[in-house]
Amino acid sequence: MAGLLIAGTGSAFGCLNRPIATNEPRTTSTIVERLTQSSVDKIDLLLAIDNSGSMADKQDILATAIPDLVQGLVNPRCIHKNGTEAPRTVSSPNEDCPPDFKREFEPVKDIHIGIISSSLGGHGSGACQAMTSASNVDMAHLLARTDEDSTMNDIPTYLNRGFLAWDPDQKKEDAPGQTGTPDEDDGEADIEGDTNADLNDTSLVEQLTAMVKGTGQAGCGFEAQLESVYRFLVDPEPYESIVLEGDNAVPKGVDSVVMTQRSQFLRPSSLLAIIMLSDENDCSIREEGRNYLVAETSRGFRLWRPRTECATDPGHECCRSCSQKQDGCPVDPACTGPDGNPARLSAAEDPVNSRCWDQKRRFGFDFLYPIDRYRRAFTEAQIPNRKGELVPNPLFSDPNPDDGDSTIRDPGLVFFAGIVGVPWQDIARLNEAGEPDLLQGLNENGEPVGGFKNATELGAPLLDNAFASTWELILGDPANYQPPKDPFMVESTAPRSGMNPITGDTIVPPGQAGWNTINGREYTIPPGSTGDLQYACIFDLPESKSCEGSNQSCDCRVLMGQTNDNPLCQPEAGNDQADPEPRTTTQIKAKAYPGLRELQLIRELGPQGIVGSVCPAQLENTNGADYGYRPAIGAIIDRLKTVLGGQCLPRTLTPDEGQQVSCLILEARNSQGQCNCLDPRTPGRTDVTPTHQPAKDEVLSLDIAKVSGWDCVCEIQQLEGKDPGTPAVECRTNVNDNVESGGQPVHGWCYVDPSIRLGDEAIVADCPSTERRKIRFTGKGEAQQGATLFITCSGE
Repeated sequence: MAGLLIAGTGSAFGCLNRPIATNEPRTTSTIVERLTQSSVDKIDLLLAIDNSGSMADKQDILATAIPDLVQGLVNPRCIHKNGTEAPRTVSSPNEDCPPDFKREFEPVKDIHIGIISSSLGGHGSGACQAMTSASNVDMAHLLARTDEDSTMNDIPTYLNRGFLAWDPDQKKEDAPGQTGTPDEDDGEADIEGDTNADLNDTSLVEQLTAMVKGTGQAGCGFEAQLESVYRFLVDPEPYESIVLEGDNAVPKGVDSVVMTQRSQFLRPSSLLAIIMLSDENDCSIREEGRNYLVAETSRGFRLWRPRTECATDPGHECCRSCSQKQDGCPVDPACTGPDGNPARLSAAEDPVNSRCWDQKRRFGFDFLYPIDRYRRAFTEAQIPNRKGELVPNPLFSDPNPDDGDSTIRDPGLVFFAGIVGVPWQDIARLNEAGEPDLLQGLNENGEPVGGFKNATELGAPLLDNAFASTWELILGDPANYQPPKDPFMVESTAPRSGMNPITGDTIVPPGQAGWNTINGREYTIPPGSTGDLQYACIFDLPESKSCEGSNQSCDCRVLMGQTNDNPLCQPEAGNDQADPEPRTTTQIKAKAYPGLRELQLIRELGPQGIVGSVCPAQLENTNGADYGYRPAIGAIIDRLKTVLGGQCLPRTLTPDEGQQVSCLILEARNSQGQCNCLDPRTPGRTDVTPTHQPAKDEVLSLDIAKVSGWDCVCEIQQLEGKDPGTPAVECRTNVNDNVESGGQPVHGWCYVDPSIRLGDEAIVADCPSTERRKIRFTGKGEAQQGATLFITCSGE
């Protein structure tokens, strides 16, 4: 069996990974692959931006990518029907493509865009207080500020709700079916520049760019990137405050601001896309018990020593903190300090700015939320509340029952993209010479499309099977405490050694001459400093900056007597970057650390995860496809368009003599007790036949079926006919949205594959050259609003 495939709300195109024979569909298979596709009519886009020190340069680069992101979503390119001409763009999403061109996908005309930061305060510790910086305690509230020191949003947003609303038809507050006319309560209708399309004097790009830059870099140094997203989108009870009761942190109350903003921003029937920008590993501290101590920095506080087992095997049952009970483990003399109390680490062993990495080995205890918390948040219908009780996941339920939108989001409509600390060379597609190439790198079909690898490519064997996957290089095996095979991705305060397996770049130790193209060189972290890690990658700053004075976000500040061999700093006159030292206090490059926890989540999410590098390949040629974060934005758009525009099929189906293929398509939905598969208002459907009843039972057994309240499963009919003018032939050859046969609308689906003379090339024009085939739905045969499609085809 090719498997039972799940498609999402709206119309869908099936995707199959095996050749399909002409035998009758069998319906006793298990679900072996999940696929979500739809004609999505709304998107909720959340930008989760790290606002700790050193992030301003990355925010500036992201701001330059905003036009690519916005245009890619709201005004998709026009693709030539046979691919012989380059893609074109038109000025407006309401403008038609030129003759012989069609959109990559239908423009989405209802988009919410919001921003949150990584700062959640001190988690119960004395660190990251509001009196130090207002940005320390953003608490996952939506940000639309021009000043990082402000506690108020001052950038105009949709109805002052803290987020932007794209609304080119000016129908945001109109009744269904009503003609859109500009109104004060409508959303933004201008992409760039102000026109008469709406009643305000702003534009989407202008506002979003200002919001990105206004996030700032004065936030908490214990960056809770993942927990901030969880708090805003998912947490059933985001706490209002966290207080100490004895030695334990206890969350109190519910943050009404988060709950209100979530219900206004998040629609249950939208595609949800989260884009995270960060140059450091996630530090989402568990907000309970004594976990807050990892963020405690006052009065010279140091954490306790780990038992000796931790140094060699963090997974050992006796790898614990010396402050914990030692039951069942031999006495460890190193665990007793000179005062007879559990021994503590020294300042050199426990620098306060370097506590969120390799915690089990270094402290005998992991203070952070497990990554599985976030995987479940993005994939499962139920999650635990504060008491550990399973409750509905807000992502897959209706957060605002009064808004008239009661459709439940399918888990396949949630995407998480991380622009994080990983060398771009590690995740770029390789060209024919085996080199990382963002311009001509080959995709899985051998096409020179450039850009970053997708989920399938990241999981494929690498370098003639020398590595099981790219994940082995950039992530390793966190569950078994195995570090990445790329030494540049190993978290360490001490200088590392080794060679990047893809590029051959060798790590250059301090004190030796040399330079590599990934992180320059290792450097000497000053003893007695607040701590630092060696860099995963570095890149040129567009403009240099002086680190004289007390600029906390400058990496070339040097105290008297300290060695300055930092690769981010400009060499003194007469020296070049390959010389180990001396260097000046002028910073000419920016850095990123290994973003291992973010990468771990992306790997866990499979096709729903997208990886980009926070270290751009180049910042000089602004028109280049490899400029700034353009490759990362391109990877995000490419992944979303498989849902927005329909999935192209990587394998050819084998039609029978009647030009039909052996596929069964089921539509599941919540009809609120009004199920009627033969309803004349929704033609193209039939009741599920007894032969196909096992497939229906399988659909209704899914968790999402229970959460969504599916009570209606119908078969969508495959169109018939092989003569001109018959419904199936019209479906394959009529490129218009309204397909007719004999003057009557055509309702159902057909298989389109011009390579075997089965359909018009224009219908598959948006597909890669090796995947130009689709299952096409027409008329009322498209999935009803809120329905989910399941496709199963028989084969080898």
